[in-house]
This record gives sequence, C-alpha cells and structure tokens, in this order.
Amino acid sequence: MQIYTPDEIAAILKISKHTVYEMIKRGDLHAFKVGNKMRIEESEFDRYKASMAAAPDKRPAEAGTAAQQSLQLAGSHDFIVEHLVKYTAAQGTGLSISPSYIGSLEGLMMLYRGSADIAAVHLLDPVSQQYNLPFIRQLFVHEAISVMRLASREQGLIVAKGNPKNILGVKDLARKGITLINRQKGAGTRFLLDSLLAAEGLHPSDVKGYDNEEWNHLGAAAHVSRGTADAAFGIRYAASQLGLDFIPVTKEQFDLVLRWTPENKTAIQHLTDLLQFTSFKDSIAELEGYDAHDFGKIIHGKQLTEA
Repeated sequence: MQIYTPDEIAAILKISKHTVYEMIKRGDLHAFKVGNKMRIEESEFDRYKASMAAAPDKRPAEAGTAAQQSLQLAGSHDFIVEHLVKYTAAQGTGLSISPSYIGSLEGLMMLYRGSADIAAVHLLDPVSQQYNLPFIRQLFVHEAISVMRLASREQGLIVAKGNPKNILGVKDLARKGITLINRQKGAGTRFLLDSLLAAEGLHPSDVKGYDNEEWNHLGAAAHVSRGTADAAFGIRYAASQLGLDFIPVTKEQFDLVLRWTPENKTAIQHLTDLLQFTSFKDSIAELEGYDAHDFGKIIHGKQLTEA
C-alpha cells in the first residue's frame, strides 16, 4: 500500500500543503505520525477523494482563506524567529506572528504578565549552568505552558576579517586597545557574556565599550564591520552574514515558551503544527552555526493537544 506525505497530497489536489495540514487537524483527512512527520495511507486518501466526489460542491478551503489568527511574540532576537515570522506571513497559513525583540528576560516577563503568547529565550542560569528552564520554573508555577526547543546555536566573539587584533577569547576584551559593542540589558547574550567575564575574574569596568549597546546580533556585528568596535559577542550566523571572523566560545539552547489560554489555544496549536509537521525545519537546516537536531521537541510542560 502506498503512503503519501502531506506535500504529495497537496501536489495531487493542487492546494497548499498548509491546507492539507488544516484538513488533517479538522479530521477531514486522517493521518498518522512517523516520528515528527505526518503520513497518509492510500486507502484513507481514496476514502477522502470518494467523499469529495459524493459532495462535489464541497472543496478543501485554502488555509489562507480562514479567519486570520494572531500571536504576540516577545523576547530574544534570532534569525530562526525572523524566518518563522516571514514564513507564516508568506505561506498563507492563516496565522500571523507579531514580534517584539526586547531581550530574553523582558520577553519572559511579558509572557508572565499576560502581554504576550510566546517568549523567545536563551537565558543561562549561572548556578546550575542550565538554559531557560530554571527561570521558567520559577516564574510559571500554575500557568499552562509548553517549552519547545528551536535549536542549539554557537555563541562567540565576532571580529574583523583576519582578526587583526588577535582576539582569542573573552579575557582579551580587557586588553588595551580593544573596544566591545555589547547587547542591551536583559538580552540572553549579555547574560552569557557577564557569566563568562566573571569566570575570567573580569569586571564590566575592565572592558572598554561594555556600556555601548545594540539590540540585535546583526546590529552588533555591523559595528565590527564598520570598524566602530573591535569585537561583539554574538552568534556565528551574524558573523557569516557580514563576512566577519568568528571565535566560538560556547553552544547555547534557544527555546520558545508557549503560554496557552482558552483565547489563544487554537492559534498556538496551529503554530506547533507548522513547526513540527511542515517543511519549515528543512528551510533552516543550512543556517550556519545552528544545530536543529531537537527542533520542535517539547522539553517542558505539555504538548498542547494533551491539555
């Protein structure tokens, strides 16, 4: 018996793959999971086609024609998050995401206050050396949340091509003649840099430019590219985008925290379906400096459908 993918069903029916996922979610077309992928048996597809033939006026409604659902996202800037916002808008998914890149800590606080549906975070707890979960467990005791892993990503020092200042590690940021461009207060990258400076016995006052702030990775890397800073602490992908050198320091975990309520449950479930069951993961697999091996995995809380 032949087994179809949602993409194959979409091609046969000449509809978008997102419409196929909507059909599966509504129960019009029955599917089963193989790992994180959805599959449809030939007999089930034949049943669906027969039901459509029996009711010729019934057509699968394109996902983009459904009532638009919207979610508010707050937290850390990341290229995967940027890509997700553009992906949902361009693919006619019926879902829109409004981002506010205000840093991991502020994003969590907005989620806690109920001012956002999703927080994008990468916060290192200096005591446990764990990412995100120590903060999440302290803040969200009674709230219904899920924590979804997006990716591991490389953090390190972004320097000029050829590394003319011979910067090899965090301790070199305290050398005479080295100027840093930092991230804003509350950013997960700044949390990480502070932890690394402390491990080297350095105080922020030892680092020239520590108080100079940028609000995203590309903006910080641009200072290095223009020569207004000698180093930035950020992710490899930002360095590669501007043709800069990168000195890897550590890998960190970047997660989405989903707080779901009766009002946003449908939209959040829609989002998790897009992340887990579409080709979105494939579209980010080649981003330099990211490891998406656990992409879409729920690492804390419940899958929304279990609630």
